Amino acid sequence: MDRKTAEEKARALIARMTLREKASQLRFDSPAIERLGIPAYNWWNEALHGVARGGTATSFPQAIGLAAMFDEVLLQKLGDAAATEGRAKYNALAAQNDRDIYHGLSFWSPNINIFRDPRWGRGHETYGEDPYLSSRLGQAYVRGLQGEGETLKSAACAKHFAVHSGPEALRHSFNAVASPKDLEETYLPAFEDLVKKAKVESVMGAYNRTNGEPCCASRFLMGKLRGEWGFEGHFVSDCWAIRDFHTGHMVTKTSAESAALALKTGCDLNCGNSYQCLMSAYEQELIDEEDIDRAAVRLFTTRYLLGILGEGSAYDAIPYTAVECPEHLALAHEAALKSCVLLKNDGLLPLKAAGTVGVIGPNADSRGALIGNYYGTSSRYITVLEAIQDRMEGKGRVLYSEGCHLFRDRVEALAQDDDRLAEAVAVARNSDVVILTLGYDERIEGEEPDDGNAVGSGDKEDLLLPAPQRRLLDAVLAVGKPTVVLLLAGSSVDLSAAEEKADAILLAWYPGARGGKAVAELLFGDASPSGKLPVTFYKNEQLAEMPAFTDYSMRGRTYRFFTAEPLYPFGYGLSYADMALSDLTADRETARVTVTNRSAFAAEEVVELYLKDEGSPDAPPNPILCGFQRVRLAPGERRTLCLALDARAFTIVRADGARVPGSGRWTLWAGFGQPDERTAALSGKSCLSVKIA
Repeated sequence: MDRKTAEEKARALIARMTLREKASQLRFDSPAIERLGIPAYNWWNEALHGVARGGTATSFPQAIGLAAMFDEVLLQKLGDAAATEGRAKYNALAAQNDRDIYHGLSFWSPNINIFRDPRWGRGHETYGEDPYLSSRLGQAYVRGLQGEGETLKSAACAKHFAVHSGPEALRHSFNAVASPKDLEETYLPAFEDLVKKAKVESVMGAYNRTNGEPCCASRFLMGKLRGEWGFEGHFVSDCWAIRDFHTGHMVTKTSAESAALALKTGCDLNCGNSYQCLMSAYEQELIDEEDIDRAAVRLFTTRYLLGILGEGSAYDAIPYTAVECPEHLALAHEAALKSCVLLKNDGLLPLKAAGTVGVIGPNADSRGALIGNYYGTSSRYITVLEAIQDRMEGKGRVLYSEGCHLFRDRVEALAQDDDRLAEAVAVARNSDVVILTLGYDERIEGEEPDDGNAVGSGDKEDLLLPAPQRRLLDAVLAVGKPTVVLLLAGSSVDLSAAEEKADAILLAWYPGARGGKAVAELLFGDASPSGKLPVTFYKNEQLAEMPAFTDYSMRGRTYRFFTAEPLYPFGYGLSYADMALSDLTADRETARVTVTNRSAFAAEEVVELYLKDEGSPDAPPNPILCGFQRVRLAPGERRTLCLALDARAFTIVRADGARVPGSGRWTLWAGFGQPDERTAALSGKSCLSVKIA
């Protein structure tokens, strides 16, 4: 049914409820109202990279890896697969009256916050540091989750609204101060696009305050959302964020006051327990019945749009066998292949499956390093070590050493420090080639620990590998064998030592539960790496040049405003193939460029477009991403692409936050990365350029 009909049905239904019954439906764990035939419904479910926390599901690469694909088409397919599995699980479990947490159809994904600071622990949940890329990919995932018909396949959620990216340890009391220019230029565009273009069904407020107002009760943010942007869905608090009003932000004094402030400002659904005080707030005349009715109508409108209040839908026929089906596993494998980024290659890659391969490192045989956070349970895990062993079976020998603990000084409690280091050196000395697998997992970078996040770790202190891994890296490289450094991590890592001394570096992010297989295929040349960095990789000492972590100004942050030379630039990524661009033409709407594969290696590449306003002092100092397209070419193949340009790129934002037309003088670049000197030096390729007026 359409939204108007769903809203009419919602109004009619709540008209039959008592005030207490209506108030009870504004909690994330909404109880049944048996006399009206309304089943219990738990709104809290997750699908950041596949259905999460609710049992078995297909495991996709972590969101930051999905961003590295620069592939809207595949990301929408992944969203659709997640929604299909969510429906399959909901159908099977609801039939048994299992309506527990993580079993519903309202997915609190995607996370479209801007990864502004490389220390932020939750950055790997996002689509990176660029507003345009985050918008395009976020829209694709929402469309996949929600489907194209009038009945929602699932209800997606844009989070965390807004101006939210750490520090994790301060989030329950922190005030993020953002200028009008940074709000309009960086922090709000992706949210606006998901609301206006993708019609996302829900928006989640952040924990922090923004410019003095708690995000879950911000008149400014709600004015943007429901006023300027015309948002029609429902608004949900982050979990226990409303409690922070009186325990952290100190803008109210009691739970009832906090609940009243949130509800009256426009927060319809409470994740947490603050809305258990709604009746107390009503009795204190802090809210009235109309406030409760307004929120209840929005929530039941969503439930009717999902087709789960008795009217049914075609999605009811999705069988449980859709969970982890071969088609979804194939999509996850494709995503893992496309997400990996080749950062360096002195000719060592691709490897030959012969001789003796030494696999070393704490992430080589780690399941935790495959899955990131907010993950589902896979029926099978394939680590990097297991995949390499499978690939080498009958062709050569694989030697293995853990090398060190991920972050502690020793693996065994009774041993001396570096108790696996000598073994790792022995493995390296007895190998023809070494694959040194380092990095992080959610114990190092992630969300602050709380009631719903037991494994939380918080932010990183710096951009270095943990000390035992740095000692391992130095010891293995000192052996002098051909060495691939394989990084499994979700954020910027200073790999200066590896860049200087290793023969190749491959970044695999957190590639999904079976992602080791895709990594091995890339290492041995079954496919070419084609991912691009959705974040800048800085040198650790460059943190001192940035504003403080608590400073939300964009000055000196991300590729748009960082003026020093990074370790690896945003948009960068190498290939085994040799691609070339020619014949670039453009106007203010589209660009045309020809791509040629000059090699004997079939491969995919990402063509990236960057625009610089040459006449406005309000424009960012560096060219900004304004278009991209992934293309696959056979050896010798030549193809001309037509790429749409982002209309916002031709505007500038003044200090007062007003978005106005640009100067009228722009330069457009097309390439396989940014038009910067570092990308050209690393890749050996320069961008084409054309003037636009």
